[in-house]
Amino acid sequence: MRYSQLRFLNPKALQYIALLLLYLVFHPLAANATKQAQNKAGHSYQSIEWTDLMPEDDLQALLDPPAYLDEIEDGSPEDQLLSQLSAPESAEPELGASSVSKGQMPLAAEIAKASANAKDIRYQQALVSKRVRPEFDGAKIKLPGYIVPLSFDDNMVITEFFLVPFFGACIHVPPPPPNQMIYISYTKGLKLESLYDPFWVEGTLVIKEHSNEEMGTASYSLLIDSIYPYTD
Repeated sequence: MRYSQLRFLNPKALQYIALLLLYLVFHPLAANATKQAQNKAGHSYQSIEWTDLMPEDDLQALLDPPAYLDEIEDGSPEDQLLSQLSAPESAEPELGASSVSKGQMPLAAEIAKASANAKDIRYQQALVSKRVRPEFDGAKIKLPGYIVPLSFDDNMVITEFFLVPFFGACIHVPPPPPNQMIYISYTKGLKLESLYDPFWVEGTLVIKEHSNEEMGTASYSLLIDSIYPYTD
């Protein structure tokens, strides 16, 4: 599907497509890497996959999205309800509550509705999850990803960016969950020919949140040692 087609889809559908890209398109790139990598300077890095950076229950929730997600129109009553459900103050709603009183609904239907509501809520929470894997704090890692520029110098050289798992994230499609974004400050600067070119990065991963009003929030930061074009 081309971007010219993607731009006409509603935000909920785009977010679903973005997550599919995360796990079905880009994920195999990282899977091709060995578990240990060594750069030219002799430093040893642990080659990881993006899904390693999120808790397992977040991953399972994202891999099991609501079936009706791509049918919801932005701004519709259903969309507003989902927004309310995903808000922090609604993290623990009363499952199964609705305009239909309990006495009007068979018990089996009530249970099914409560289960569906719980699944939807968990999915919405995972979409914006900042939960991290503490065992990666301070780890020396190697990871492939795409560049989302945040800051440039006078020569349009990128000095700050987010590393993300799929192309177009934060720009053409909604951002991935914060625990699937890495903030990098790169004083040496990077000239980027195309946003669709993936890169390998190597460095020390730290659990340090960074937010950008336009592009989103990253739960991790990377003290970068090197960056170079992705190859198999």
